[in-house]
Amino acid sequence: MKEMLIQTIKNLFSRPETVNYPAEPSPTPPGYRGLIVYDESLCIFCTKCEIVCPPGAIRFVYTDEGKKKYNYNPYLCIYCGECVRACPKPGALVQIEETAPPEVSLPDWDSIEREADESKKRFLSRKKKSLNPSKKRTSQ
Repeated sequence: MKEMLIQTIKNLFSRPETVNYPAEPSPTPPGYRGLIVYDESLCIFCTKCEIVCPPGAIRFVYTDEGKKKYNYNPYLCIYCGECVRACPKPGALVQIEETAPPEVSLPDWDSIEREADESKKRFLSRKKKSLNPSKKRTSQ
């Protein structure tokens, strides 16, 4: 009880440990990895980032021409940086030291995931058919 009273009196005259948030910006925590930024002009669309993304925050949608469209959900991302490490093209995916995700309005992410899965299946089936054309059997 005596130690608690002494500590309480010390705390009354010591500087507070909290940050004066509205007046001062919060310091970046140690080990902070930063936000993910994508540059489409540098991307080679290898989909390695989509494969290694633990929460599935990166999804590629395949068009009918076989091109891919990058989709990213910053609110689903855990900012682990695996996509940046897996990217073979320097600068296509980078992490910047900002503390809040950008203000973006995302379309329905569930529909993007469904569309990505369906488009990938269509693309792979077309690719498989073009690599292995069906051979017609002739009866003798």
